[in-house]
Amino acid sequence: MNKTHNWGIIGLGGIAQKFASDLQDIKTARLYAVASRTLEKAQEFSSKFKVENAYGSYEDLAKDPEVDIIYVATPHVFHYENTLMCLEHGKAVLCEKPMAMNARQLKAMIELSKKKSLFLMEGLWTNFMPHLQKVHQLAQNETYGKCLKVEADFSFKAEFDTGKRLFNKDLGGGALLDIGIYPVYLALKLLGVPQLMEAASEFSSTGVDVSNQIKFNYSSGATAHLSSSFAKTTASRARVHFENATVEFGSRFHETDQLEIRTNSGVDKLDFNYPTHGYQFEIEHVQDCLEKGLTQSPEWSLQASLELAETLDKIREIMGLVYKEDKSLG
Repeated sequence: MNKTHNWGIIGLGGIAQKFASDLQDIKTARLYAVASRTLEKAQEFSSKFKVENAYGSYEDLAKDPEVDIIYVATPHVFHYENTLMCLEHGKAVLCEKPMAMNARQLKAMIELSKKKSLFLMEGLWTNFMPHLQKVHQLAQNETYGKCLKVEADFSFKAEFDTGKRLFNKDLGGGALLDIGIYPVYLALKLLGVPQLMEAASEFSSTGVDVSNQIKFNYSSGATAHLSSSFAKTTASRARVHFENATVEFGSRFHETDQLEIRTNSGVDKLDFNYPTHGYQFEIEHVQDCLEKGLTQSPEWSLQASLELAETLDKIREIMGLVYKEDKSLG
């Protein structure tokens, strides 16, 4: 397991910079190539991170025979076309969340990855971080009894700018797909797909959702209360209530390295204390999958991504939020 994996990144925004920074801490990973829509931006990025190859075209990177896997970090409205292009060129793909604009797009992406026998995974980095692994283990083992309720919020005050992605419907803008996906993910991870869903949203003048209040109801009696917003900044915390304990995540819950477990006996504080952005856990997992010849992750499967996409689709249906990609595959 000492092979060095050559990574390529397409789409060189803020997330790509954090990913590239963490990747450089892994001895068996090499950031071999980066691509942007302009060669100048690719060269600027490659200079900052000392990358050997810079491309002014996504396809040129995908054609490079030395690239083992491509991290797709473009805005999510482009994930479908970018991922299909990478797969067509025979590349394994880690695609940033949300993997697609809807379940229909995702099914086509999964179908091509299976046809080509290529690795494909959604880049839901939170799933591989130590704090989430710990909470999932507590739920799986029923260490403190059954999970009764999940509360999760992710909110920040975003400047209203119709030209920027967050409020631009043509770029897949809106709170649900950008940040609301994290609370929804947490509920699915710990409680599974709900039997009933409720959702209430507020919309901007550009037609995207600014804030959401979502409730999941389960036949077991368990519930999930989930919120996301661009209208205010909160601590973005999460709480998981078990029969015999409450687990509180530090701020912000999707990337924290701290947990507090409250029981009748007192409070147990856990600090996972890693100095990076946290992407290395996901990167190491992907490389382990590639080493084993897997075409999907056993820890965040394509079926799990599909369930997440289908749940987001149903929430949007309740909200009345429709994107152009819902009307056709593209």
